[in-house]
Amino acid sequence: MSETRDTFNVLFLCTGNSARSILAESILAKDGGGHFRAFSAGSAPKGEVNPFAVRTLTAFGYPTYGLRSKSWLEFAEPGAPVMDFVFTVCDNAAGEACPIWPGQPMTAHWGIEDPAAVEGSDIAKEAAFSAAFRYLKNRISAFTALPIAKLDRLALGTRLREIGRLDGATTRRPDVA
Repeated sequence: MSETRDTFNVLFLCTGNSARSILAESILAKDGGGHFRAFSAGSAPKGEVNPFAVRTLTAFGYPTYGLRSKSWLEFAEPGAPVMDFVFTVCDNAAGEACPIWPGQPMTAHWGIEDPAAVEGSDIAKEAAFSAAFRYLKNRISAFTALPIAKLDRLALGTRLREIGRLDGATTRRPDVA
């Protein structure tokens, strides 16, 4: 990016915007040190946040206030915040045709398994959400530690894709976010 800025806008995308992208939004909102504004959205939002996402965030001490399942089209409308970074956190969203994002944000795919797809006991679901939380927290920690202002777009893009290959990554698709 090679620019001096105090705050960057980051959008996390997933199909339903009820679990992984919601977790990521909350994690970055708390751990971003005031240097990032976190958002999440989905291509086909479920309309409600998964209750296990709320439980997990609460258990780890992360904010849940204001989290909602919403369409990514909200962020393509005039007057919407211009994104600096857009990360897909599910393989379906990575393969979908995304809206044209104003400002040409940096993009990367950070896919992890869908904890909302886990069936069975509440304990199994809680374990899946806890694992997803940890994988996303690790990626977001690596992202927030990047010297964004000191990296050119090519180097930054490489680093963002490397973060997407950290432990817990789903299929290693090319970045199509």
